[in-house]
Amino acid sequence: MSATYDAVARPRKSGHSWLVRLMSVAFAVGVWQLLTVADVRCWLRFDTLPTVGEISATLLNRLGTEAYWLDLAQSLVRILTGFGLAAGAGVATGILLGRSRLAADVLGPLTELVRPIPAIALVPVAILLFPAGEQGIVFITFLAAFFPILVSTRHAVRALPTLWEDSVRTLGGGRWDVLSQVVIPGILPGVFGGLSVGMGVSWICVISAEMISGRLGIGYRTWQAYTVLAYPEVFVGIITIGVLGFATSAAVEVVGRRLTRWLPRSALDAR
Repeated sequence: MSATYDAVARPRKSGHSWLVRLMSVAFAVGVWQLLTVADVRCWLRFDTLPTVGEISATLLNRLGTEAYWLDLAQSLVRILTGFGLAAGAGVATGILLGRSRLAADVLGPLTELVRPIPAIALVPVAILLFPAGEQGIVFITFLAAFFPILVSTRHAVRALPTLWEDSVRTLGGGRWDVLSQVVIPGILPGVFGGLSVGMGVSWICVISAEMISGRLGIGYRTWQAYTVLAYPEVFVGIITIGVLGFATSAAVEVVGRRLTRWLPRSALDAR
């Protein structure tokens, strides 16, 4: 019975799923190549876009330059700094708002007023607040990730069954025991959901901020390529952004799964 349960709870990873995913990407790339090589122009103007071959050649050329890796490192430093600060502040503030009525009354209205404002709309404010453009970009990245993390954490705290806390207090546990044994473990799934969303939004805003006020970074370089009509380089930037976004979001999910291994997994989540 136990062996049967383990087989159901922990399905073996199948290479078939990865093959299907790779084939879907290959199919999309193949369609792009066919449409651009044939100069198709039917509502959408594929004749103005570079072919897969042109993009690949430009990518290989860019990989051999120091500027490409410098831009990549600069964007990564910005995203990891802003996201790291947002993760710490967002989780702490979310727990505070979810656990304290006073904090919810004082800070809740402020967060709800600022939260609907797109982070990228605050670029002029960041330019005025911070003397260096680098600090402003990190600030925008921080704001982009902060609110999804805060909201997810707050909802996760409020969704915790009160029975868990009552059980700890009945056994003589104090406030710290409730926090460490009930609140933090119980909200981890919700927190990592917010972290995953926050990472995606952070990439959108950091690239946009680099395009507007940056001097280095993938977003800055991509926009510069567009201004000089170097379209293959534009798509190299887009591909780089996509790969980095995928890698960082996957890293968040891997960490989340390791920290929540005690949760039951569905067959889909286990793949």
